[in-house]
Amino acid sequence: MSFGITELLIILVIVVLLFGTTKLKNIGNDLGGAIKGFRNAMDSDDDKDKLTADEDSSLKDVTPGTQEKVESRKES
Repeated sequence: MSFGITELLIILVIVVLLFGTTKLKNIGNDLGGAIKGFRNAMDSDDDKDKLTADEDSSLKDVTPGTQEKVESRKES
């Protein structure tokens, strides 16, 4: 049992009559704000992951030089 265009329009009219346009507008604004907040939170998590990855790569760059110094001190 699928809904056609006419049934969906009738349901839409009933919803508008029950809740009113201002209440539906407020619900839409709240939903949009929630989605925007979720996206911002996801983006900030991605930025933190990138910073952590950059810090790890900089530590890896330092490690080989330090290891050579340790090996040269062991030989002495």
